[in-house]
Amino acid sequence: MSTFALAWKNITQQWGSTLLSIFLTAFGVAILLVIYISGDSFEKQLSNNSRNVDLVIGAKGSPLQLILSTLYHVDNPTGNIPLSEADKIAQNPFVQVAVPISLGDNFKGHRIIGTDTSFLSLYELTISEGKVWKKSFEIVIGQEVARKQQLKIGDQIHSAHGLSADAHVHDEHPFTVVGILQRSNSVIDNLILCNLVSIWDVHGIAHEEEAHHDHNENSQEAHKHNHLEDDHHHDHDHNAHSHPSTTSSTDSANTNQAEEEFVTEKPQPEEFIKSIGQDMIADQGAEITALLIKYSSPAAIATIPRLVNQTTNMQAASPAIESSRIFSLLGVGLDSLTILAYIIMIIAGLSVFLSLYNALKERKYDMAIMRTMGATKTKLFTLVIVEGLVITLIGGFIGLLMGHSILYYISTQTSQSADFIEVFKLYPNEVLILVAAVLLGVIAALIPAFKAYNTTISKTLASR
Repeated sequence: MSTFALAWKNITQQWGSTLLSIFLTAFGVAILLVIYISGDSFEKQLSNNSRNVDLVIGAKGSPLQLILSTLYHVDNPTGNIPLSEADKIAQNPFVQVAVPISLGDNFKGHRIIGTDTSFLSLYELTISEGKVWKKSFEIVIGQEVARKQQLKIGDQIHSAHGLSADAHVHDEHPFTVVGILQRSNSVIDNLILCNLVSIWDVHGIAHEEEAHHDHNENSQEAHKHNHLEDDHHHDHDHNAHSHPSTTSSTDSANTNQAEEEFVTEKPQPEEFIKSIGQDMIADQGAEITALLIKYSSPAAIATIPRLVNQTTNMQAASPAIESSRIFSLLGVGLDSLTILAYIIMIIAGLSVFLSLYNALKERKYDMAIMRTMGATKTKLFTLVIVEGLVITLIGGFIGLLMGHSILYYISTQTSQSADFIEVFKLYPNEVLILVAAVLLGVIAALIPAFKAYNTTISKTLASR
C-alpha cells in the first residue's frame, strides 16, 4: 500500500478530530483570503479612481462624503454648486483641467454621470466600441455595465430618479447607447456617461429653458405676424395712391427671412461651459454636483483649496488626504481581522498536532508491526508528515472556496457602482496562503513524526 493511501486510511479512522482540524484550517484560510483580496482591491481602487484628480470642489459638507460620492460613487452627494461659480475656479491659471460632473440618476444601480468629453481625457479612457456622445440622451457605458446588463450599441435604457435602483423611472426620456469604454479596472467600468444637458433635461432644467425659448419664439412670431398685417394694410392703403417699389419688397423679404433664421436657430451646447455665456448660465441657474480639478502647478496645492474654502460657498476636498483617511479607518479593522485569522491558523495547527499525537498513541503497536514487516523509520516519519499535509491541504482548498463565496456574497450586497472585487479571479497570493497552510500542517506533524521515527519495536511489542 502506498504512503498516501495508508495516510488517508489513518485519517478516515478518526473523523472527529480530523474534521475539527480541517474546519479550523479552512476558516483561517478563508478569513486571510477575504482580507487580502478586499484590502488589495480596495487599495487599487483608491489609487485608480483618484488618478489625475488633485482636488474636488463641491457643496459644503463632509469632505469625505464629497470624495466618496464623486470619485468612488458609494455615497450621496453633499449637494449642488452653481456652474457659474465653478467656471470661475476653472478659469484660474493654476488649474490645468476642470471637469464638471452632475449626479442624480441611475440605471439598475449603475450611476449616470453628466459631464463633458474632458472626463475621458482626465481618466485616460478610450472607446472600445462605438463613439463618444454627440448630443443629448446619448450615453457611453463602462465594460461592466455592458456585461452585466447585456447592453450593446443602439440599445435604449430609462434612468431611475436618484441613486436607488427602485426609484421612479423616467420613461419619457430614453437614453441610447452609442459607445462602450475599454476596461479601466476602476469604478468607471460600472458607470454610464452622458453630457450635462441630458441630466438637466431629465430633471426639468432644460425643459424650462425650452419653454422660455418657445415663449420668446411665439412672441416673435406673433410680433412678426402683426407687423406683416400692418404692412399689408399700409401697402393696401398706399396702393390706392401709388404702386409699391420692387426694392422695398425685396428688402422686406430679406428681413423676414433673417428673422425666421434667428428665431428657429437653436444652440447645441456640447461643451456647456465654453459654448454658453456667463450671463445665460446665471440666468438659467444651472448647477452641477462637483468639479474635478487637475493642477497646472504644484503651487496650486496651497492656493486653490484656500481660495475655494475661504472666498466661496463651496468646499475643496483633496482625494489624497481623504483616501488616506479612508484606508487608515479601514486598516484598523483589517489589521484586527488579520490577527484573528493568524490566531485561528495557529489553533488549527495545534489541532492537527493533537490529532496526530493522540492517533500515534493508539497506533504505536501497528507501527511496530510495520517495522517488523520491513517498514523503515523514514517511512513512518513520512507517513505522519503526509497525514498532516493532507489534513491542512483539504482545509486550505475548502478555505479558498469559502473565501470566494464570502466575497461573492459581499459583492451582491454592494451597489453596482461600488462593485470593485473580482470574485472569480485567481489572485497570486492565494497560492501563498495555501502553501502557508500546508507548511503549518507539516510543522504541526513534526513532533508526532519524530516520535513515530523513534518507535522501539521491542518495547512496543513487549508492552502489548
